[in-house]
Parts: sequence; C-alpha cells; structure tokens
Amino acid sequence: LLIDWINRTLQEEHIVVKSLEEDLYDGLVLHHLLEKLGSLKLDVDKMALTEKKQRQKLSVIMEAVAKCLQLEESQLKWSVESVLTKDLLSTLHLLVAIAQHFDPSLTLPPNVQVETITIEVFLVPVFVTVDDAFDELFSRAPDKLEAVKKVFLQFVNQHIGKLGLSVKDIKSQFSDGVILLILIGQLEGYFLNLRNFFLTPASTTEMV
Repeated sequence: LLIDWINRTLQEEHIVVKSLEEDLYDGLVLHHLLEKLGSLKLDVDKMALTEKKQRQKLSVIMEAVAKCLQLEESQLKWSVESVLTKDLLSTLHLLVAIAQHFDPSLTLPPNVQVETITIEVFLVPVFVTVDDAFDELFSRAPDKLEAVKKVFLQFVNQHIGKLGLSVKDIKSQFSDGVILLILIGQLEGYFLNLRNFFLTPASTTEMV
C-alpha cells in the first residue's frame, strides 16, 4: 500500500519505488515526497552519492519531518542511522507518520502488527597470520592466486596512483621497498622525507 502510494504521489517525477529498504535509505525519495506533499523546500542536494552526504541529507529530512509533525525527539520511532542502515521497521514508522499527516485520506489498514526478531552475533577472535592465509591459498587454491594478486594491484594503484605511480608486477616492483614505503605513507596520511631512504636504490645495502 505504501509503495503504491509513493509511486502515485511521485508519478510526475518519474520515480518508481520497488523496495522500501533499497529505495528509501539514501533520502532521495523521501526528499521528493516531502517537497511534493508538504510544498517544502529542503536546503540539501537532490542526489547524495556518498554515505556522508546521505547521512547529512537524511538529517535535514528528519528535522523537517519532526517540525511538520510537531514531534519531540523522544517521540520519534525512526532515526537517521536506522533509515540509512535499511531498517524496514523504522522506515515503515516514518512513512506511516508522513502519510497520516500529509495525506489523511489514505486508508491504512488498522491494527497492523509487526513481529521483530533481534539476533545478537558474538564474534570470537581467531588469530591467523597472513602467512597462514597465503600458505592455505598456495596449497589448496593455487588457481585463486592470480585473482588475489589482481585485487592487491588494484588496491595499491588506487592509492599510489595519486602520486602518478603505478605497479604492474608485485614481485619485482616491491622488492626494493620503495613502493611499500610510499604506499604506507599514502595509507597513513603522511609525507615520507626522501632523505630517509633511497628512492632509486642501486645496491642491496640501499634497499635494506
């Protein structure tokens, strides 16, 4: 019923919702819905592609909803985090509240009950060294080694590519330690003084 209502309301915007969990968490549909129903102008971008932007967008939306519905924070059955993490129950509470306020003619089924099950996951730490993992890979799944190397190459180049560097062969290009030092600097966010190591080592001693 709620999906049909959203799609009817936003038909002119050519927005089609198929899943309440997957289509509402980023705030785009909620943004359009509030602007259409409440004639509100929200001071936030329509599109939010990063999680940070989505969180900011949802925060503005939640403030607008609370203000329109005149609800205190303690009365809210939803939050930015719950909607962002695709919590269906929170999303349903939010949509029902919006529908009842802005479109009271919409006939919602009475006395709806939702049963929720909370599952607690207990993580048991298992200490496995990288050597163990690669020994396992070599012995049991050598065919997967190239795929693993490809993932590592993508990871390395994603970070050192910002400096105009590129790695094509892990074995040869990591052997002198230079790329490894530069990668660590990029990952940790600091600049390595070039006087502290040889950028183009010419001997084993310089590599060490």
